[in-house]
Amino acid sequence: MTLSALHPAIGQGKKPGAPGFSGGSLSCHCSSDPVVVKVEAQVAHNHACGCSKCWKPGNAIFAVIGVVSRDKVHITAHAEKLQVIDPSATIQRHACKACGVHMFGRIENKHHAFYGLDFIHTELSSDAGWAGPEFAAFVSSIIETGTPPEQMAGIRKELRDAGLEPYDCLSPTLMDVLATQVAKLRKSA
Repeated sequence: MTLSALHPAIGQGKKPGAPGFSGGSLSCHCSSDPVVVKVEAQVAHNHACGCSKCWKPGNAIFAVIGVVSRDKVHITAHAEKLQVIDPSATIQRHACKACGVHMFGRIENKHHAFYGLDFIHTELSSDAGWAGPEFAAFVSSIIETGTPPEQMAGIRKELRDAGLEPYDCLSPTLMDVLATQVAKLRKSA
């Protein structure tokens, strides 16, 4: 397995975002009339994601996805081409009907800890300055999408060698955010 087979952005080293970088535009893969989404913020918690729901480029095993405040995400071209892939999913993934690229994911449940955040793929931007992936999440889920279990130890090693700690859920910081929200909801019930 090569790092580029995991995802093209993995193996470029952990890179912080450029100082003062305040976002850019994301474009789907359509050669004509692409969907364009303007993001007016740096991405946070960018990570390699192995879940079976996230869009992955080409034959990549992982997606690379991070979050920004939903008020910083604006569709600027061809909104009519977007559709929600699975309306019952926690993250409402808005994808181009023509090329299938996921442009952003949004949580509509106001009680969810991540409500107010949109999930984006910075690789859809030609703008330089985005923060690179910081960790790998839902690593064991790649088995569900066809990766042989006997390759998992090697894949986890490659992720660590690239500076991305592999988790079979989210990073401890993000898991703490989710658990804190659950505790708050229980107290208010």
